[in-house]
Amino acid sequence: MASKDAQNQRSRGLPGFLPGAADPDHHLHISPSNPGTQVWQPGLPPPGSLPPGLEYLSQLDLIIIHQQVELLGMILGTETSNKYEIKNSLGQRIYFAVEESICFNRTFCSTLRSCTLRITDNSGREVITVNRPLRCNSCWCPCYLQELEIQAPPGTIVGYVAQKWDPFLPKFTIQNANKEDILKIVGPCATCGCFGDVDFEVKTIDEKLTIGKISKYWSGFVNGVFTNADNFGIHVPADLDVTVKAAMIGACFLLDFMFFEHSLAGL
Repeated sequence: MASKDAQNQRSRGLPGFLPGAADPDHHLHISPSNPGTQVWQPGLPPPGSLPPGLEYLSQLDLIIIHQQVELLGMILGTETSNKYEIKNSLGQRIYFAVEESICFNRTFCSTLRSCTLRITDNSGREVITVNRPLRCNSCWCPCYLQELEIQAPPGTIVGYVAQKWDPFLPKFTIQNANKEDILKIVGPCATCGCFGDVDFEVKTIDEKLTIGKISKYWSGFVNGVFTNADNFGIHVPADLDVTVKAAMIGACFLLDFMFFEHSLAGL
């Protein structure tokens, strides 16, 4: 009877059996290459037809995104390719994202630059690709606003993030592979984040219900002024579709580019 009860608990997905917590059958491994960084190593994936590499997202209700500080850019005052660590609520790294863009675009197009973000798991396998074309970012150009394409796995489009025209508020929609609206993201009229977090609410299409948020965490005055490293938290229901969660990770990158790329904007 005891073994049958244990199997029932495991099938219900109790917190003790979530990745990152102690599991009697699947143990947490720490990467030996960098003892200061904890990384999550997957065990057996849950059953189902989830895109490869996104199985772990099915159990997360909080995704933390930490931008790595680029010392060369700080010293020279130049725009460098962004790099991000994507972590769970325990601070364990689950993915790593690297921006691919050419120097000319970073220098002359700045925050509007076209780029590709490649997201890999801890084994180095690319699991998500985010493509950002060169587009406008002005309420005076409502026909050519920002857009991202989300692929998971690479080569398979699973969704889009599209900016929507609004004269006062930052607004975006999460779309499926057929460009049908699924969710909306609505930001505050002021995104400077002076001495506080900046929250972008994730809402249903009719904007009557808020189901989550993307938060730009305020890192303090010293960090805000002297570095351009940003920290974000994506709060979503744990049972939200993993492809939508992947699109929200892409949306977080887009918000960083548009509103928090420059150091003073991160205050």
